[in-house]
Amino acid sequence: MFARFSDSQSVELAVPNQPVPLQHYLRQPQRLVRALVDPSRIQMLRQDCFRLKMRPLSFLMLTLQPTVDLQVWAEPDGSIRVQSIACEIRGIEYINQRFSLNLTGVLIPEQDGEVTYLRGRANLQVQVDVPPPLMLTPQPILEATGNGLLHSVLLTVKQRLMHQLLVDYREWAAQQGRETWHNSPNSLAPNGEPFPMAGSKPELG
Repeated sequence: MFARFSDSQSVELAVPNQPVPLQHYLRQPQRLVRALVDPSRIQMLRQDCFRLKMRPLSFLMLTLQPTVDLQVWAEPDGSIRVQSIACEIRGIEYINQRFSLNLTGVLIPEQDGEVTYLRGRANLQVQVDVPPPLMLTPQPILEATGNGLLHSVLLTVKQRLMHQLLVDYREWAAQQGRETWHNSPNSLAPNGEPFPMAGSKPELG
């Protein structure tokens, strides 16, 4: 008996403008994923692909811990896309062979005066062949439990995004500003005089 579960979450976040536009920050896949998920649970597979070890999930009598591979990329219009490309349930081989997960997400930055609005949506669907111990569980209970579980997963990601992205973007923009200032040939040393150019020798008094 197959069971299907799903949930969706939308987000609208007002992001105060920084010296470096938000669109530039969103093109840093590694930083974006770390804003969405606890960094200790992320393994970078390649520049645009990450392995996420989810927290253990309790589903009726079972405890599941999915590992999901996510691809993150930027579209020409500036939107950011997230797509699951693989999933594994470790420790329960019966379910691992009969389990599928599909996660899609999009974030779209839209400029409005001094504020950039980040609007997005995530959709999560799971299909699983119900293991024998749960086959006698009424279908409405299975669906309510599964849908509620997916809802809690997406809601956790949404709440982290709305807090952590603002913090990380502000820190990243400040760091970019410091690096630009330091590398500028017109930067001034603490005494108010220009830094010596690379390769030049200081004059001896």
